Amino acid sequence: MLQAVLVDDESKALESLTWELNNLSNEVNVIASFTDAHEALGYLEDHTPDCLFLDIEMPLMDGFQFIKSLKNKNFPVVITTAYNQYALKALKNEAIDYLLKPIDTDDLNDTIKKIKKFNNKNQTAEKLEQILLNFNARSLDKKITINTDGKLLFLESDEILYAESDGNYSTIYLEDGQKIVLTKKLKEVNALLPDTSFFRIHNSFVVNLGKIKEFLKTDGYVILKSNHKIPVSRQKKSDFLDLL
Repeated sequence: MLQAVLVDDESKALESLTWELNNLSNEVNVIASFTDAHEALGYLEDHTPDCLFLDIEMPLMDGFQFIKSLKNKNFPVVITTAYNQYALKALKNEAIDYLLKPIDTDDLNDTIKKIKKFNNKNQTAEKLEQILLNFNARSLDKKITINTDGKLLFLESDEILYAESDGNYSTIYLEDGQKIVLTKKLKEVNALLPDTSFFRIHNSFVVNLGKIKEFLKTDGYVILKSNHKIPVSRQKKSDFLDLL
């Protein structure tokens, strides 16, 4: 049974949609419904239903604005409306399907199949991700796990030259020339790296100690084997020398 949340600014429309979902299919259970879009957003921050049925034409916040405001998007969204001109825009706004009111039984059954397919695919991906994370955690020779662009990267420490901060983003530079951009601050990236082989020598840089070729004491720079020149801050210089 799919656990569904409904959002529609008209209470009669909600009642009608609930009736249609409950009576046209024995596979949908409405667990919550809202006429207030902001209340619905608050609810969805703490709850993850199997699907969301969302009306388009609502005052203050239309359905497309609602989708963009969702912080948790780990469930499929189905657009419900009496107007067919929104179909293409609905699909472009990450909606999984589009239903015209009053809802047709065949259309609803097709939508349910899409919802199940979407959820099964997501569950399989999540299980595989957890298996990989658990395997890596048990490994004696642990790899560094980087979550980026919807995929997990498992890196050897020796592959990484250094990481550089760019505000709320960080870039990891690999020995083969690749760059991995992450939506993480350098502090978070540093926490992923083993402190036995990496050191934050500057507010903007974490380096692999095994990749350092030279330390220019007077200038306050290290030269990596890749010939990258990385500054050492005055505050970090003493601790850095102790490590070396």
